[in-house]
Amino acid sequence: MSVPTRRRRWFTVCALSASAALVAIPPSAASGRSVSPFGVRVLGQLAKEREQSVGAMSPHVAADGDDGNEADEIAEGADQYAEARTSPGVVAPGAYGAAWRDLNNLRSTGGRWRNITDLPYNSDDPRYRDIDSNSSGGGGNVTGRMAAVAADDDGYVYAGSAGGGVWRSRSGGGHWQPISDRLPAQSTGALALDGTGRLWLGTGEATTNADAYLGSGVYVLTHPHHGAFSARSRVGGDELESTTIHELRFGGDTVWAATSKGVWSHSTKTLSGPWKLQFAPNPDFLPGGSKAGDPNAPYKNIANDIAVDPRDPSKVVLAVGWRSGDDYNGFYTRVNGTWTRITSGLGDLPADADNVGNVTFARSADGSRYYAIDQSPEQLNTNPDSGLEGIYVSTSGSPTGPWTKIADYKGLAADNSALTTAGYMPGVQAWYNQFLAVDPGDPQHVYAGLEEVYETKDGGGSWSTVGPYWNFPFSCWSIDPAKQTGDCHQTTHSDQHGVAIGRYHGKSFVYVGNDGGIYKRSVTGAQDASGHATDWTSLNDGTIDTLQYYSVGIGRDLDHGGLSVTGGLQDNGQSVLRGDDKVMGSNFGGDGGDTLTDPANGCDIAQEYVYLAVQVTQNCAVNDGSWTTDASKATSYSVAPPDNATSEARFIAPLAADLKDGNTWVAGGRHIWVQTHGYAIRSGSEWTSVHDFGAGRVATAVAASGGKIYAAWCGPCNNQGFARGIAVGNADGTGWHDISLPVDGTVPNRYLSGFAVDPKNADHVFLAVNGFSRHWTEGPGAGVGHVFESTDGGTTWKDISADLPDVPTNSALVTADGGLAVATDLGVVYRAPGRTTWQRIGSLPAVAVLQLKASPDGGTLYAATHGRGIYTIKVCDLC
Repeated sequence: MSVPTRRRRWFTVCALSASAALVAIPPSAASGRSVSPFGVRVLGQLAKEREQSVGAMSPHVAADGDDGNEADEIAEGADQYAEARTSPGVVAPGAYGAAWRDLNNLRSTGGRWRNITDLPYNSDDPRYRDIDSNSSGGGGNVTGRMAAVAADDDGYVYAGSAGGGVWRSRSGGGHWQPISDRLPAQSTGALALDGTGRLWLGTGEATTNADAYLGSGVYVLTHPHHGAFSARSRVGGDELESTTIHELRFGGDTVWAATSKGVWSHSTKTLSGPWKLQFAPNPDFLPGGSKAGDPNAPYKNIANDIAVDPRDPSKVVLAVGWRSGDDYNGFYTRVNGTWTRITSGLGDLPADADNVGNVTFARSADGSRYYAIDQSPEQLNTNPDSGLEGIYVSTSGSPTGPWTKIADYKGLAADNSALTTAGYMPGVQAWYNQFLAVDPGDPQHVYAGLEEVYETKDGGGSWSTVGPYWNFPFSCWSIDPAKQTGDCHQTTHSDQHGVAIGRYHGKSFVYVGNDGGIYKRSVTGAQDASGHATDWTSLNDGTIDTLQYYSVGIGRDLDHGGLSVTGGLQDNGQSVLRGDDKVMGSNFGGDGGDTLTDPANGCDIAQEYVYLAVQVTQNCAVNDGSWTTDASKATSYSVAPPDNATSEARFIAPLAADLKDGNTWVAGGRHIWVQTHGYAIRSGSEWTSVHDFGAGRVATAVAASGGKIYAAWCGPCNNQGFARGIAVGNADGTGWHDISLPVDGTVPNRYLSGFAVDPKNADHVFLAVNGFSRHWTEGPGAGVGHVFESTDGGTTWKDISADLPDVPTNSALVTADGGLAVATDLGVVYRAPGRTTWQRIGSLPAVAVLQLKASPDGGTLYAATHGRGIYTIKVCDLC
């Protein structure tokens, strides 16, 4: 059947920019936006957004405020994670490590966290086939982004997540256990098994996206079948702390690491001793160099992959360069002991800097062939359809070639891809989505990952889209709630990052990791007439929870009993967990941003997509798909404030309900918007602007109580120029005024991330401040402190951070007992009533907690983590 016109988006736009946690890519180099399946948008609108975003991908585009073009505004939105943690300066290495040590030295509260999302999350749940859902797309059970995968021939599979650590399966996938919880970094860049069976972990996700956290180095697990990573298993010293590690490659007795700080090597025989810096194209920009504090420093030494000649491990080719282009981009090899750019002899593989960006290598087990994917900065900046330069093979087996092109984006699109629309075709995100793997038993059998999964069995002569983006464009698709994916077979989630081939019970399987988790199929698996695989299996069985929440909402479940818990997720829409559910469903698609849920009725929900694109439902968006033939049967409604249409809002923009009146909502973009119809709102025209921050400024946090509104803003929000402030006023539009916050004043000149208003007194408010202090940041006015208190309605502020670790702080909540809970990038802390010092709540892994909410009765605290799902703890247990 034909695909019905959807009112929302065909593709979601993910917040993807440069490396985030400790060091931000400058906003003038920020990416456009990732597009992924979980959310529906008209293709023409997507193409328009793509055209707007490509200009934002070049490091040479003027910073915000210089020319005012729309691409810069999109770059500003996409860079939000990096901005919040780093602006107005570049943060020195070691900041997270020091914060983790300080956090572990705090006294702990009573009580233990309980994970409530450790159960399957079905993206195709037939209960939620409303107009804003992607149910029946074919992704099946999903979890958070999987950045790397490894597998052996004994049925052991290792999945490295973006923010939730490394997980192990002993049964060929499924029944997972975490094995890296004791490490100070839970972000994964690379996983690799060496020739002796040891498992190597490179921390720090290397996809140059906005919510990619930096790592603490490389670790080795000597007995990966039954051991766990610990701090003692780190290789070398502090050399690779606060980097992202893209790939780990082996040659002879050497392991090579492609990182955000150049290419490094270490002996595989002796794990002690420092890493050796092999090549950094711009060493002055490295820590300790003369330009280390330059805002452009983070992208000046990016290395993407290493190819080692299988016949001679001393012959090595480096692929280095920033995805958006720089004069150092290219391939390098050693000539007479000196790393030298390769300028000729590569055949079809480009040698010029304009066409070498993100690169991935893979070689065949017999050494007869090398394969490569190359993303082109020139294509990225000029071609609205794709950034893919091509897929290549070196049939000599040497990484120096000559190379022959065996695929381009037009050919892949023609191979029954789901991405055939102008503005979004295969490789449009090749800077973000890449993997390659060669079947160990057949050097011509290759898997390539971009947005989709492709397979060739003849060395690139022909390709099949074995893992299409989703099933919606194909004739087999049906919205029939009695069927999971109509008559189509299951596919994978989109946006591919990791791949491995392993064996289980004598059979070979390919494992792929992407923005929806991890999937597998047989290496000899069948394809249908379109070339789509018929045997994909989701391994996201609920025992692995790496869901990346931005938000959480809780309300009473009037139909099922207990509570309904919802939350907005990176690239996995909004999850809904009803009171008696054994499986979570996805009732909204897209990137799930902020969430509002009626405490009295958990099916009254408002869910933000991006840039204040708000949807509302009053029945949990339960729908059997009947809206496709009768539009009046839709049960969710688009109610975006006007700033959404102009993109004058943060990518994940603030949204809040008044503490005293749940029908009064506040949304923050360039303007502060108020609507008073609660969940009965049906149109974006029902919002009223009560305050205008002015051009170039956007809200970063909002809160309201009894009609009084607190709103924080930044603008510009990046290292090229940073400003922040607070405005206070009333929901009826009266009394608005700016609070005086001089750069050198009590409140630091850093990103203001959240308010917590005392429910007993609207003039008593707490402020959470993100980023690191001046101890780690060179930016002007970085100051000290992360939590501030005002008792006079925001006029004056007092630093109450005391012994709080110096760590980015994301939000705060006044608890039912009168205490204060604060969410940080490394867990949650608590200040008891009448105390001035802080305690650590429980013992979560080193995972970012972005939002805290309380249950309707105030007795339970809910924490939305960006990598390990949603956790709860009883407030009474904190004492």
